[in-house]
Amino acid sequence: MLRKVCVLSSLFVVFTIAAVAQDSRHFTFHYAFTVKNLPAGKKVRVWIPAAQSDAYQNVKVVSAKGDLPVKRTRESKYGNEIYFADTNSTTQPELHFDVEYDVVRHERVALNPAPHVVSASISSSEREDDLQPDALVPITGLPADLAAKVTQGKTQSLDKARAIYDYVFTTMKYDKTGTGWGRGDVLYACDAKKGNCTDFHSLFIAMARSQGIPARFEIGFPLPPDKHSAEIAGYHCWSDFYIDGKGWIPVDISEAWKHQEKHDYFFGAHDVNRVQFSMGRDLRLNPAQDGKALNYFVYPYVEVDGQEYANVSLAFSFADVAPTVAGK
Repeated sequence: MLRKVCVLSSLFVVFTIAAVAQDSRHFTFHYAFTVKNLPAGKKVRVWIPAAQSDAYQNVKVVSAKGDLPVKRTRESKYGNEIYFADTNSTTQPELHFDVEYDVVRHERVALNPAPHVVSASISSSEREDDLQPDALVPITGLPADLAAKVTQGKTQSLDKARAIYDYVFTTMKYDKTGTGWGRGDVLYACDAKKGNCTDFHSLFIAMARSQGIPARFEIGFPLPPDKHSAEIAGYHCWSDFYIDGKGWIPVDISEAWKHQEKHDYFFGAHDVNRVQFSMGRDLRLNPAQDGKALNYFVYPYVEVDGQEYANVSLAFSFADVAPTVAGK
């Protein structure tokens, strides 16, 4: 069984408790894009990340259509679902795709003041996987040294995780100027001390793993809390870490940085203003891409004659089904 499914099954009872007691947000999400200026007669393959249901979101696919037939697949490491389309010989200069979802996203609260988690466990292989480095997320050297320093004197994993969270929160600046940000490159984050959500959470994950705390990377899209419909300009990512006897604990350090009055809330909680699409880094898709492993998978990935093709125009949007505001 896929590791993601295993983890979520152990938390199924969490969902049944939390979905009733906590906030939720019901919305449609349009994931549309166009592959542009395609040369004629070329082999084209298109991979599209697919949102799926888990313990904290209920996902229904309203429609999934494109200028090429799409089929649903799944990559093997994390269980991420994928829409895949291909042709051996292009006949048109543009290819359009549109997936519409109906989503109910539930708030996650794993710590105080009202925890809604129960004892959960992960297998030894899952634990080992979530302690390993990624290509841009080393767990030795500088991030390990930083983690050892900020957790000095702390013996409990939860206290260590909080110290790492506070270090990233106070040291990093949410700043998307210049170059180098957005790749989740931990050494860049350590040096520049700025970046976006990818950089914040990659640093947290590296430091946590170096202290023997399993941690994982999740990515999707943000929903503006003050609007009932809008275009979505870009992705958002966050993280979980695992504590024996408590299960997976959510964090969102970049949102805490942007809304500093919620600093304590986002250690142990994810709000409803998001939709998750995939998990993990260094991904091999299904069918396997010819190019290198994907750093993360939230935008469509296209290859033309086996080479990555970047001329893709994105058009993402959402609309609340029953307008709600988190916290009400």
